[in-house]
Amino acid sequence: MKLKILEDTYQVIRLKPKEEIPFEKLEKEEFYSITRTEEELSIVAKSTVNIESEVIEKNWKMIKIDGILDFSLIGILSKISTILANAGISIFALSTYNTDYLLLKEEKIKEARKVLEENNYEFI
Repeated sequence: MKLKILEDTYQVIRLKPKEEIPFEKLEKEEFYSITRTEEELSIVAKSTVNIESEVIEKNWKMIKIDGILDFSLIGILSKISTILANAGISIFALSTYNTDYLLLKEEKIKEARKVLEENNYEFI
């Protein structure tokens, strides 16, 4: 399994559940994720995107599981998150149709890479 640390730094933004999605601030971005529930509207975007909110978690780095993951594959995210949890590294996970992404606080990214490489994960 090959992993890739994305260059950019990201932020996790929480808005009120009925707030309008600020598409005009996101439409030119390569990566963003939006999730709306009855409790909140969450947006993950590069740290350079300016979205006003009272609740913003900054300084996240992202690890992408490289390649397209078939839905029949089992336990990929579970195994990686368990390795990181055992090392005391918390994650914020995102999944898309094709693959999974893990956000880790910036100060933990080197440690995460080391522990994952020790568990036979390769970084590209």
